[in-house]
Amino acid sequence: MLARLLIFVYLCFALLMALLVWYFADEYLVEALIGVAGLSLLIVPLSLLGFLLAARVNRHDPAPRASGWRWLRAWWGELIQMGRVFAWRQPFRANAWPDEMADAFAHRGRRGVLLIHGFMCNRGFWSPWAAHLSHHKHAFAAVNLEPLFGSMDAYVPCIDAAIRQLTQATGLPPLVVCHSMGGLAIRAWLRADPAAASQVHHVVTIGTPHYGTWLAARFSLAVNGRQMRQHSRWLLQLEQDELARARDLAQAPYRLFTCFYSNCDNIVFPASTAMLPGAHNCLVPGLAHVALAFEPAVIAETMAKI
Repeated sequence: MLARLLIFVYLCFALLMALLVWYFADEYLVEALIGVAGLSLLIVPLSLLGFLLAARVNRHDPAPRASGWRWLRAWWGELIQMGRVFAWRQPFRANAWPDEMADAFAHRGRRGVLLIHGFMCNRGFWSPWAAHLSHHKHAFAAVNLEPLFGSMDAYVPCIDAAIRQLTQATGLPPLVVCHSMGGLAIRAWLRADPAAASQVHHVVTIGTPHYGTWLAARFSLAVNGRQMRQHSRWLLQLEQDELARARDLAQAPYRLFTCFYSNCDNIVFPASTAMLPGAHNCLVPGLAHVALAFEPAVIAETMAKI
């Protein structure tokens, strides 16, 4: 669904730009081209505003503060990654790497990986990860979380089916890798089934707003966006349910988790909201939200958990 939506938006934008150039071509061609370029580059100052807000909010966070230079580098790197993800992989390459679980003989005894994307994304987000896993002959599945703007509880059946298929293909509980909202979706799945923790090997979250994000409280109207607000009713109930189950089982509630987070995340901030108490929390300094998922050190440490 997201791929079609992005393609439609890009086509409408291209048509609007073409009409502007055609209409003004006779007398104001240069002005029209400048206007087109200006509209196209509007995302640059808007994205910079997000980084300035994150830097301001993070001043009062216990996570180590980033220098202005690191914020600037993170902003530039994120512009590049956003172009790759939202202008190419997700609209046009969402199915370039289909799930690889069919060859049960080849995958038997080699742990599989489930990839769960974040808000306003699809499975195309994971293309570099899928290529890496395919090259190393690991079974994997990358789900599409739909409806796009629905409750995160609605994603439980999709996640459950993928985990069962991976386990059947390999004979082993899979490693689960989540970006952003995907980390909350897997926690919703874990809450839904008392035996769920035994069905996964480990959970890696990358830039997940485990305790909500300042940004969602101000700008998101979607159901899952409201759930990601700091101190939202959904997040508070999720934590209460997890802690109650951990007490019943005499376990640490987040023993399964490794949480990667950054002090230059422009979407999930304050930075410490991406951490879980008792989890293995790993600071990756100087990277923005999307870039964090493609940092070689993050990928290498995650793959080591297979």
